[in-house]
Amino acid sequence: MAEVRPVRGTRDHFPPDSRKQRYIEATAMEVAGRYGYGEISTPIFEFTEIFARTLGDTSDIVTKEMYTLADRSGESLTLRPENTAGVVRAVLSAGLTQQGPLKYVYRGPMFRYERPQKGRLRQFHQVGAELLGVAEPAADVECIALAADVLAALGLGGTVTLEINTLGDPDSRRAYTDGLVAYLAQHRDGLSEDSRTRLERNPLRILDSKDPGDRAVVAGAPSILDSLNEASQGFFAAVCAGLDTLGIGYRINPKLVRGLDYYSHTAFEFVTEALGAQGTVLAGGRYDGLAEQIGGRSLPGIGWAAGVERLMMLIEEHGKQPPAEPRPIAVVPQSPAQDAAALRLAHELRTGGLTIDLGYGGAMGKRMKRANKINARAAVIVGEAELARDRVAVRDLDSGQQDEVALAALAEHLARFR
Repeated sequence: MAEVRPVRGTRDHFPPDSRKQRYIEATAMEVAGRYGYGEISTPIFEFTEIFARTLGDTSDIVTKEMYTLADRSGESLTLRPENTAGVVRAVLSAGLTQQGPLKYVYRGPMFRYERPQKGRLRQFHQVGAELLGVAEPAADVECIALAADVLAALGLGGTVTLEINTLGDPDSRRAYTDGLVAYLAQHRDGLSEDSRTRLERNPLRILDSKDPGDRAVVAGAPSILDSLNEASQGFFAAVCAGLDTLGIGYRINPKLVRGLDYYSHTAFEFVTEALGAQGTVLAGGRYDGLAEQIGGRSLPGIGWAAGVERLMMLIEEHGKQPPAEPRPIAVVPQSPAQDAAALRLAHELRTGGLTIDLGYGGAMGKRMKRANKINARAAVIVGEAELARDRVAVRDLDSGQQDEVALAALAEHLARFR
């Protein structure tokens, strides 16, 4: 028989990992709700053009990593490699651009064809937030504060560092790009083949390169902070002042950029040293030109996304563990003659909100062994003599104490074992 295995770069989430995933997502949803963000759910695939336009045809994601297919009508569709473009497309499709501010939080799978490694999968999950329709720096402060609060709620606040930079407005960005290209052109022979291609089409991406030769060249590159005009300096100062007001620590990293033209002003990442080379836990930035890139009207926006699998790795070592699942209460018939009564009782207790385990067969001794194996908190023993008096026996499996309880008072009695 052929080996049955998952596709490379994918992962099955069994308990307790699935509980950790649910905990991270639920925490992000709960914290975002305090900020007034509502959950948005978009399709896991879009027309390929949405990502080709927004991610850029020179990006690694578009050229190497997208899962693209043609449907039966010949349309080119792509599994989403990220969700910001899908959220903005959804807002444009629904005609919501004049109803801002629009505040959304999301969760779900993303897909990229890349070499699987620690914390990086081909199907991975993200939680993220988008704030649309607000051009003021206060939106940037709120978005970063939300991200910091999510990480703090997971117990990770002390394990991550916020790095922040500005790309300035379009004029500042153009001025910096001109200066950067002039510098890189003088060091063209030291650049990798990919970066020499990017030099002509997307030079800011070179600052993100992990190639050792590129990094050596980039170390001497001019800083974008030296190219900011007065308006851009004021915007960045306002963002930093807002973070200072909230007591959110940060480190300015002039090499932290976003390579596409629709990005402007704030770029930020929460990074950690606990995951080796894959140190970015959460990343975001302002994308005021994205809606126009897709084909809609101008709509300022800022957002972030975090990889759930990476967060799972972090909380295993450094964060808060998910709340323990409630220990079940076992319902155990004394003999097959009480199976029907046990079934009815288990159903009543479940609909009353209790976590109930009901074995599927076997003698009482076998069922009690199962109760111990699943770490049941108590056992409700359904016996013939007790049923005749509308009663059952309840055994505390931690202390061993056993009481006889009237059926009418059973739910109240079991409440202590929740």
